[in-house]
Amino acid sequence: MSSAHHHSGGGNNVVGVHYRVGKKIGEGSFGVIFEGTNLLNNQTVAIKFEPRKSDAPQLRDEYRSYRILAGCVGIPQVYHFGQEGLHNILVIDLLGPSLEDLFDMCARKFSIKTVCMTAKQMISRVQTIHDKNLIYRDIKPDNFLIGRPGTKAASIIHVVDFGMAKQYRDPKTKQHIPYRERKSLSGTARYMSINTHLGREQSRRDDLEALGHVFMYFLRGGLPWQGLKAATNKQKYEKIGEKKQTTPIKELCEGFPEEFGIYLNYVRKLGFEENPDYDFLRELFTKVLKNLGEQEDGVYDWMLLNGGKGWEASAVRLFHAPPSASHAHHRATCSHRQVPTRMRVHTGNNERPRTHAPTARRSSSSGRPRCLLLALSRRPPHWSGTGPSSASRLRPLLPRQSQQQPSAHPYATTHGAIHSPSDYPNTRSNTAEAMYDPGTGGYPGTPTGRGPSALGAPPGSPGALTPPVLTQRQAQGRGIGVANGDYMEQQEEEPRKLTFWQILTCHCG
Repeated sequence: MSSAHHHSGGGNNVVGVHYRVGKKIGEGSFGVIFEGTNLLNNQTVAIKFEPRKSDAPQLRDEYRSYRILAGCVGIPQVYHFGQEGLHNILVIDLLGPSLEDLFDMCARKFSIKTVCMTAKQMISRVQTIHDKNLIYRDIKPDNFLIGRPGTKAASIIHVVDFGMAKQYRDPKTKQHIPYRERKSLSGTARYMSINTHLGREQSRRDDLEALGHVFMYFLRGGLPWQGLKAATNKQKYEKIGEKKQTTPIKELCEGFPEEFGIYLNYVRKLGFEENPDYDFLRELFTKVLKNLGEQEDGVYDWMLLNGGKGWEASAVRLFHAPPSASHAHHRATCSHRQVPTRMRVHTGNNERPRTHAPTARRSSSSGRPRCLLLALSRRPPHWSGTGPSSASRLRPLLPRQSQQQPSAHPYATTHGAIHSPSDYPNTRSNTAEAMYDPGTGGYPGTPTGRGPSALGAPPGSPGALTPPVLTQRQAQGRGIGVANGDYMEQQEEEPRKLTFWQILTCHCG
């Protein structure tokens, strides 16, 4: 990385003709990220450096995704991609902190109002990606960022880091990718869908299910499958998947508006090729806000910190510098997935879920957010991914007797028989069972309103759930779609490092 570091100092620190490289603001296995300045208009940007000889080059694929999504709301603008010495570089918008950073600032609990408004934006971002024939495949709070303070986009949630995005259908013919099993795991284990744990090809439904897990993470302060212990990481991934299957949606969403359970029940019943009803999903959260008497005014919890001055006030007060001097997107964890050979799986940090009471949202003395510091020295063991992934031993579990209750409508209420993850069908069907919507007289998620199509094939055999073990040569030649992200090394996520924003907004003494 010597040439990248060279750009951060004096001398010839201009790349892409007119972008001056400033200080380093993040790094990871992919390379290094610097703050930069457009010399033509003095605009602050972010510049990613990736070694050209990387075993798993990803910047070009990420650039292609940004180009496909160019001009869409909540998508950073790309200004330049090219080669600079021994590195590929990507110049994009500099944004604000991630939802994970803001979650830390708010004592790891968001209000129902904030979660609902955030959910609607996140669903819209994912819909935009899907409309452009892509699936994202790594939904997590770290990859959703608000805009820079003081700009028109300050309250807009952006999605970044498309290193694992993949085409799920042909842009011209709209032909969907085929259903497959025995897939390597891809994504962040804490949030990924149950079908992903089971080694099944991902599609639009999996992005939306992962979003549902993120929503409950924000509401609860943690998820039931966090903090699980196992002898090996492989066994830990299996335990996470099993816990997801055996945790009924009603139990997961207990104590919160039933619409959150309806959301998860709906997305888990979607078929592999089924077109989700995004409007229906957004309307669920509009209904929650209405029922609670909350105004959808765009005022989020992080805007109320520091006596109403917002999260950025701490940065100004502590360091006498504008918070736009850095960027939560560009940190060591933002693109940590990019390592050679097979896909690596992330479980998130190893901390047990925090379940702070709402009254503990802010510190009592100064009004600053009570940021939860993570131990920087603890690093979990890695494993090389030389054997089958955790999906090889994970099987759909039989439903318990308590979960085998009849229900007049599969997702109209959370008080009846909630669709439990434990009764996941092992099916190649294009769509799940028909779900009649009494409000519209049709079936959500289908254009005609007449119910799902009958495309599909007989269920696969139980042995079909064992992912293949690929050699490095095979892995390098089997990437599909926008990114070659299916066959990268499996590795557990390292504990979250403190980001620039966390340092600015934390009591570290």
